[in-house]
Amino acid sequence: MAVQENKKHYAIIGGGVSGLSTACMLKEAGCEVTVFEKESTPGGLVRCARVEGILYHCVGGHVFNSRKQEVLDWFWQHLDKNDFQLATRNAVVSLEDGTKVDYPIENHLYQMQESLRSAIIDDLLQIAAKGYAQADNFDEFLRNRFGNTLYNEYFAPYNRKIWRRKLTDVPLTWLEGKLPMPTVKEILEANIGQVKEMKMVHSTFHYPKQGGSQHIADSLAAGLDVRYNSPVDLLEKVGNQWHVNGEAFDAVIFCGNVKHLPAMLKGINVDLSGVERLSAHGTTSVLCEVEANPYSWVYMPSAQHESHRVICTGNFAESNSPAGMSTATIEFTLQLDKEEILKQLQLIPFSPRYIAHHYCPYTYPVQTAETPAIIADAKAQLAPHGIYLLGRFAEWEYYNMDAAMAAAMKLTAQLCSC
Repeated sequence: MAVQENKKHYAIIGGGVSGLSTACMLKEAGCEVTVFEKESTPGGLVRCARVEGILYHCVGGHVFNSRKQEVLDWFWQHLDKNDFQLATRNAVVSLEDGTKVDYPIENHLYQMQESLRSAIIDDLLQIAAKGYAQADNFDEFLRNRFGNTLYNEYFAPYNRKIWRRKLTDVPLTWLEGKLPMPTVKEILEANIGQVKEMKMVHSTFHYPKQGGSQHIADSLAAGLDVRYNSPVDLLEKVGNQWHVNGEAFDAVIFCGNVKHLPAMLKGINVDLSGVERLSAHGTTSVLCEVEANPYSWVYMPSAQHESHRVICTGNFAESNSPAGMSTATIEFTLQLDKEEILKQLQLIPFSPRYIAHHYCPYTYPVQTAETPAIIADAKAQLAPHGIYLLGRFAEWEYYNMDAAMAAAMKLTAQLCSC
């Protein structure tokens, strides 16, 4: 990466993976960088804590791998491979009847009860005979690609739990590149050969031996100028500089929630009213002790309870739980109080015992057909003033860690070429 001849001083708002990655990249390019983080530790959505000796992924269960070689190369330049272990994903779908089918479900029809498997194969053969019908939304895509039986048994109930909206309202433009699109031939070949899926980016993943994803955040933050316990409520443009918490900067990289940005800006004339229409879902993540199991993720379409998945974080590394204990994070796409959580846990597999819970109001960005245009317009208005959007809720994109790092690379290259 080229080093800046005219050193600029950047303020980065938010010490999550996006902010920390960009700070490292800009610093390596010869820039001055200050990160403002409202919490006392870095990490954002990948932040972890210890509760009763158990590693608690406060939001989800974050692991790392990437298809992009440049991301892998950069990651291992900043983290020690000896601190990580390579794990194989062992994910299952827990169906209504209690059957557990390996993920992705369409590749493991042979593990289902015969009547259900037969109905799904009939659907697939009809699809093969007629060809794939045109889909204009997520609902139509799932029906047209996998058939009504698999749609009704898994895809529809599971995705409704996550997105809490009609699947006909979810645009395909957002899901491009994020969805499996196997042909009927590929599905049947996988089932006949009983081939384990290893093509997905997280079929294997790198996970820290100690500290979970917090180790990644702490490692990236080391050596950076990070101002902890420093929320930013005002971004004021004075002349050619931005004033942030009493300091002057040449430019700002905003990695927070873009919906909060209009109220923070002073000294420039932009119209960001479109961001008011952006929507998202929060999640309640419940830390539990569970029955011993071999899984990493368990997806649950069942209508008997509100949770959509069990993330068996205790199985990710031996250090995540005390010896002899199995632990997991159970995720709900809504806000629940403890009383309701305890009721829900009685309906969920693996006999979960409540330990702690955390509600995050912004976990999943929910896109509509107009979302890309809203974000593109905001970026176009802000960039000439020296404000750049980056990250899951700044760009309203469902970024995993590797995608956040790839986006940071792209922005850093753009800034360093100016």
